[in-house]
Amino acid sequence: MDTKTAQELALPVGVTLDRFIMHSQSAFPYATGELSQLLRDIALAGKIINREINRAGLVDIAGGNGTENVQGENQQKLDIVANIRFIRALKNGGEVCAILSEEDEDIIHTGNNHGKYVVAMDPLDGSSNIDVNVSIGTIFSIYRRVTPINGPASIDDFLQGGRKQVAAGYILYGSSTMLVYSTGDGVNGFTFDHSLGEFILSHKNICSPAKGSIYSVNEGHFHSYPAFVQNYIGQCKVKNFSARYIGSLVGDFHRNLLKGGIYLYPSTKKDPKGKLRLLYECYPLAFIIEQSGGKASDGFGCILDIIPTSFHQRSPVYIGSIEMVDAVVKA
Repeated sequence: MDTKTAQELALPVGVTLDRFIMHSQSAFPYATGELSQLLRDIALAGKIINREINRAGLVDIAGGNGTENVQGENQQKLDIVANIRFIRALKNGGEVCAILSEEDEDIIHTGNNHGKYVVAMDPLDGSSNIDVNVSIGTIFSIYRRVTPINGPASIDDFLQGGRKQVAAGYILYGSSTMLVYSTGDGVNGFTFDHSLGEFILSHKNICSPAKGSIYSVNEGHFHSYPAFVQNYIGQCKVKNFSARYIGSLVGDFHRNLLKGGIYLYPSTKKDPKGKLRLLYECYPLAFIIEQSGGKASDGFGCILDIIPTSFHQRSPVYIGSIEMVDAVVKA
């Protein structure tokens, strides 16, 4: 067998998430490994949720649960499953002292008071799309705690503001499962290889295009949107931009991150403060988009500069390619 044929038959698998994290940690002389382990714990929970989603049509875990979460939204069975799985993984990992989840009203204390980090998360965003096999996702945000080690976490640990995030990311469960995250040094994406049971680096140093031609918004609420948003949507139509909206925040955001576009979730007459949650939806995705060269605004300023006042605070959001976000704010 010639050398070329042998090389083709034994192509490298690629860089695994664990190896990438280990190499990244070595670049920081004062790193002690806790954040690296925390990211591994999130990846493990993502693998478990991926398995549960793939079984959704075979076992009775799809559809509504007949209950509401603290947001007043109907809970899906998979919302509850994902919430339990992530909480369990973060508790068992030992690095997190407290968790804030979309599905729970108050702080979830893990019992790991020695942990240096807290996590805010939306365990399964867009889960109502499960029944029709549409992409859904997990969103997470990580902060280094400000309360004393070995004591209980408090509200102050979570209301530090978006600029204090030490890491953020999302897991997309779609045609493939992807983990995308940043620790403040660019954005990298990892695709789950089912045969190996590993996340493999597939999208290195993601850079969002400065320009785009995709706009993602629920036009069914058009007449409830502020005038500047209506004007911008009209401009998009005149320019023959493509309307792409699947009602799954992570799926819409991920497409626009890679291809160039803008995701809009404006305030409405019914929800004048917006609908998306600041701490575990807007902040982490704003962190990701800024690290990739894009922008996130609430229509008045940068999302990451908003001062948080409550756990489940909401905000309008305009997020994506920098020129498109600037254009909608000025429209």
